[in-house]
Amino acid sequence: MKPTRASTLLSVAVVAAVAGFALDAVLASRQEPTLLLSTPLGVTLALIGVAVVAMARPVRRHARDGASRQHAVDPLYATRVVVLAKASSIAGALFGAFAAGLLVYLLTRSALPPLGSVLPNAVAVGGGLVLVVCALVAERMCMAPPPGDDDDDLPRGGTAAN
Repeated sequence: MKPTRASTLLSVAVVAAVAGFALDAVLASRQEPTLLLSTPLGVTLALIGVAVVAMARPVRRHARDGASRQHAVDPLYATRVVVLAKASSIAGALFGAFAAGLLVYLLTRSALPPLGSVLPNAVAVGGGLVLVVCALVAERMCMAPPPGDDDDDLPRGGTAAN
């Protein structure tokens, strides 16, 4: 499995930010209240990121100490962690950029919005960013180290699940 590409995350983020901005613009043009994300959303995104890194720790330990089989990791578990990390990075880019689009719309209006309108969206942007970073770190933690001279059976640059 190949690592998550930055271009994928960037394209998801751009589309989500434009969608968030456009949604708020449409809502405002119809004289309806703009969308506000809740503060627990950003906190939850950050906690999911921390959980993904915690799930990747045993895989990293096994990949680093491959010779000592005392910490055996199920290959399906390692594969699930890698897939979860990839999905989390995309979801973090999606949620964080959508919230950023909402935030940009609020901050570009002629009247400055109150802090109660800006803060929840800012927390969601931060939570999405934390989720992306943690997911990318977890994905890198699941990478098998390059084989040495005595290790010819491990694939180069593969994951611990291979």
